[in-house]
Amino acid sequence: MNLIKVSADLELTVHEFPEGSYKKQNKILRHLIGNGCSIYEHVMPKRLYTELHMKNCPTGVPGQCVSVLIDEEGRMKKDMGINLIASYLYETDKHRMPIVGNVLFVGEKYTGSGIDFCGIDGEVFKILKEQLDNMRQMAVIMKRIQGGGIR
Repeated sequence: MNLIKVSADLELTVHEFPEGSYKKQNKILRHLIGNGCSIYEHVMPKRLYTELHMKNCPTGVPGQCVSVLIDEEGRMKKDMGINLIASYLYETDKHRMPIVGNVLFVGEKYTGSGIDFCGIDGEVFKILKEQLDNMRQMAVIMKRIQGGGIR
C-alpha cells in the first residue's frame, strides 16, 4: 500500500509505505518528510474529514482511516515554506498556525498493541489522490495569480 507526499512546493508524489520494524519505518518516514526531520507529529486536519470525507478512525480494513505526518519542529526551522494544502486542511485560516514543509498522508490500522500507521487502502487512495491533485492544481493557479503571473 502507498502513502502520498505533498511538498511545500506543491509537488505530489506517491511512495510505498515502508516495511520492517518501527525503527526502520520511522527512519524512512522522517527521511520522506525531509528537511532534517528528527521527529514527526501525527495530525488529523479537520477538513480532511469534513470536506474530503476521509475516515478519521481506523476500521477493520487497514488504511481506510487517513491522517497526516508533519515535521514536529518544522516551524522552528528557517526557510520552511508553508504547505498550502496541509494548512488549508488544518484550518490555518481560522487559527493562523500553518503547517510548513513536506507532509505525508498515511493510513492507520488496528494492531494487537493499538493503532499503527500503514499505507492507504487502494480505493481510499484513488479518491484521496484525485482530491489532492485537484487541490494542488487550484493552489498552483492561486499562486500564479498572487504572484502576478496571470493578468
